[in-house]
Amino acid sequence: MLKVESVSLNYDRDILKDITLSVSEGEIIGIVGKSGAGKTSLLKIMSGLLQPSSGKVELYGEAVRGPQIKLVPGHPEIQLVNQDFHLDTYHTVEENVREQILYLPQKERDHLVGELLELVELDELKHQKATTLSGGEQQRLALARALACEPKLILLDEPFVHLDGRLRSKLVKYLLDLRDIRGTSFVLVSHDGAEMLSLADKILCMKKGKIYRKGKPKELYYKPRSIEEGKLFGPINAVSAVDKRVLFRPDEIVFEETSDGITLDLIFEKAIFTGAVYENYFRTPRKELVMLYSMNNDLSHVTKAFVVKKK
Repeated sequence: MLKVESVSLNYDRDILKDITLSVSEGEIIGIVGKSGAGKTSLLKIMSGLLQPSSGKVELYGEAVRGPQIKLVPGHPEIQLVNQDFHLDTYHTVEENVREQILYLPQKERDHLVGELLELVELDELKHQKATTLSGGEQQRLALARALACEPKLILLDEPFVHLDGRLRSKLVKYLLDLRDIRGTSFVLVSHDGAEMLSLADKILCMKKGKIYRKGKPKELYYKPRSIEEGKLFGPINAVSAVDKRVLFRPDEIVFEETSDGITLDLIFEKAIFTGAVYENYFRTPRKELVMLYSMNNDLSHVTKAFVVKKK
């Protein structure tokens, strides 16, 4: 469907270096990296809004032309929702969505506008001018506008940064349903890899303008190659054991001795109740900090545990 081949971007320094990736129809790709990794620049090139220094982007075998070639940048089958939002700020919330689908019969148009505004929970603000919305509300409106166009590919830059957990879960379900029903493809970028774990079919890790690793969410979560990479996807422990450094997640632990486990002697410090789980904090005899999950009670009684890595 979409192919990015050998794309580079240079200003006074390298922003992107020889990026190659593909997105299939109905696929959800996550791109994860720290701020400055080049994620947003890559999305803009994929959408046709930014001209690469070299390389090319194709959608269904046809070139996605950048602004140096195309007078009006962008592609009708690709929608980008980034931190600029690109709203008609002096139109109402409802008008911002409606103007994207003027080609539809009025009855269908009214139904779709109502459905999308309810999805992003802006239906009670539909008569309010977009310029008066908060940053989070503007982001949700920009997403509704993109969804209204029913494009083949939607590019989302930090899509959940302004959303609470409840609304995030609601949108994740909608995007997954959209993928299953319409075959819509998505590329999402974020500095927080944990946001991608429940949504992406495949995740690409970026650093200093390059994609250095790709894999399935579970693989990247449980098998990080460094502590830096591991932290992109959530809490991770690092301890010295058996003459090597061991990385493990807070749930990769058992409390009964096992032949394939790595023994940890632990000194309990405190437990924090987070709702779904307790976060239990320990120190090893080497003063290394260890955090373990527990479901029903804290682990204040624990003095020894065994690391068992997920397969």
